[in-house]
Amino acid sequence: YKAVDRVLEETLRAADILFSLSLTYCQTSEQSGFPLFFSEKLISARRNLALFQHHDGVTGTAKDHVVVDYASRMHNSLVDLQQFIAQSMGVLLSQSLTQGMCQEKHLDAFEPEQTRSSYNVLPIRKTVDVIAGKLRRVVFYNPLEETVDQVVMVVLKRTLVCVLDSEWVSVESQISPELGHGSDGITTGRHRLHWRVSIPPFGIQTYFIAHANGSLSCKAAEPARLKVFHAADTFECPFPYECFQPTEEMTEIRNEYQTLEFSVRDGLLMRIRTNKDDRVTVLEEEIGVYTSRGSGAYLFKPTGDAESLVLPGGQILVIEGQMMQQVYTWPKTIWNSTPITRSVCLYSGKASVQALMVEMEYHVELLDSMYNDKEVISRFKTDINSGRVFFSDLNGFQMIRRDTYDKIPLQGNYYPMPSLAFLEEPGGRRFNVHSRQALGVASLKSGWIEVMLDRRLSRDDGRGLGQGVLDNRPMNVVFNMLLENNVTDLSNVSGSSFRVPSLLSHLVGAQLNYPIHAFVGKVDESSSVKSAAFAMAFKPLQVKFPCDLHIVNLKVLRPSKFLQSGYAQDLQYALLLQRRGWDMSYCRKGHVDCMTMEVDKLNLFSLFNHLDITKVRLTSLNMLHDGSDELGYIMLPNRKERGGSFERLSLVDLLPMEIQAFKLDLRRST
Repeated sequence: YKAVDRVLEETLRAADILFSLSLTYCQTSEQSGFPLFFSEKLISARRNLALFQHHDGVTGTAKDHVVVDYASRMHNSLVDLQQFIAQSMGVLLSQSLTQGMCQEKHLDAFEPEQTRSSYNVLPIRKTVDVIAGKLRRVVFYNPLEETVDQVVMVVLKRTLVCVLDSEWVSVESQISPELGHGSDGITTGRHRLHWRVSIPPFGIQTYFIAHANGSLSCKAAEPARLKVFHAADTFECPFPYECFQPTEEMTEIRNEYQTLEFSVRDGLLMRIRTNKDDRVTVLEEEIGVYTSRGSGAYLFKPTGDAESLVLPGGQILVIEGQMMQQVYTWPKTIWNSTPITRSVCLYSGKASVQALMVEMEYHVELLDSMYNDKEVISRFKTDINSGRVFFSDLNGFQMIRRDTYDKIPLQGNYYPMPSLAFLEEPGGRRFNVHSRQALGVASLKSGWIEVMLDRRLSRDDGRGLGQGVLDNRPMNVVFNMLLENNVTDLSNVSGSSFRVPSLLSHLVGAQLNYPIHAFVGKVDESSSVKSAAFAMAFKPLQVKFPCDLHIVNLKVLRPSKFLQSGYAQDLQYALLLQRRGWDMSYCRKGHVDCMTMEVDKLNLFSLFNHLDITKVRLTSLNMLHDGSDELGYIMLPNRKERGGSFERLSLVDLLPMEIQAFKLDLRRST
């Protein structure tokens, strides 16, 4: 449930931002109570998140019935927040918004592309069906302060489809089969549609999925090519794809920046080659398992080193397409059944953060008693000379040096990894592993990094819980891996303990932990009529943020007070900003043409489109202690002789790693 905790955290932040924007646009409208009737659910979600982040919740050291209560509360809050964000899409895209009205008739126009039916199951993607003469509207919300260019995916029933952007221009797209985790077949019968989107900061963007044989001029999605290794006797190539069964010993996938090579023997990753300089980095992937006799919820006490879980064989499916390339492996394991599947994806895109990293996902199901007292890991063996030193983060804020010692047991060399760990060598290479949930990490040998995926323990470890850990659920563990080369040599790793991520690494982590949210229109729309009920985009920010400046949150302070009084003066907003600390010895533009605060100062008064900030005041991080001075006006140079001309200016001036809070008075422009 630590993964659900992270999802609830980012969904709550996204809902806070949309609540603030919706309330500002709608506060002058007498026709709507939106979004104020959701304020109590936002408060409840914040409390449920805080309850789980109590030390017995997020650490997994609570009894089963307590864990069920934690999970149920988080699930209910997630459903409420997704409903609110979906309703915000209808309000903020409504054409009536541009006329100063917030109407509630479009609150049910959209539904989430992913839904959760229960606290103990993984989210399910909605299957979108498109028939001739109709199209489906898909909208994406970006909760980040930077424009996000990504390849996105929607699950479909049919393959003969195409994609249109908000200007009704055909978009290149790719169709491929949806792959399953079970033993009843490697495909599900559904299909995945991939295409590239560009979503403005804090904004919403619209795309359309249409039938390719319709009246619109639209290029059909291109089917992917499939390569199958060690295919089972029951394997049938899914229609309408082309399947090959080559006999090569190695296979690869590639994009504009890198090439990944895999062993056909077991389907595991072997090395990465950067296309620009043809430099090869050894990156041997291993899926292993520790056996324990004394491990429990608190303690990790393996009986020896991890043994390899994967045997030669197992089905391997390689998907090759113009948007995405993927290696999907159903490994043959030391058990009769396979409790784990693994997917590795490369996405296309020029100057795209997503194209510069590798997406790796493990699906783990330790649900049977045969896995008792087993702890499954993923290990990466690189040729980076790290000297058994690595770095992991503290709550996503700063990095701390981790050393491996021979004088203590193996378990003493395991450390927490809330979101990031990396290896580096003096020559400049750095291997980053970003995680979507908190996990344990170790580097037992130079150039090695291993991450704990899941553990199933039948015994109590005598530390107070009074039970084992047997409430395992199917789970997806997602890593975004990034290989970087330094532009200047580093000092010896052993000679310094201070390290920070690169600017690109910060961007990779942000897009992993604050993903875009997708919503599908509930009603089929006629392809012959371009609906005027909704705008195609919503762009609330009018300035480009420096890449090293992050909006921690934008939220309304005490919305219940405004709800009771109705007076605009009772409405205040909190804006929290963090300047990221980043390693300047790596690419200073993050490979994506970034600007930083050194050259690009941010004026708070010019932050929003169609919204005016009338007052800015510094405050403490808990919002209880305000600064004495109001920020805002400065005298323009050489203007005193002309009567004193002033300009509203509040430049953000933060030191690296610093967090600053502001109270804003925000009003809709007249």
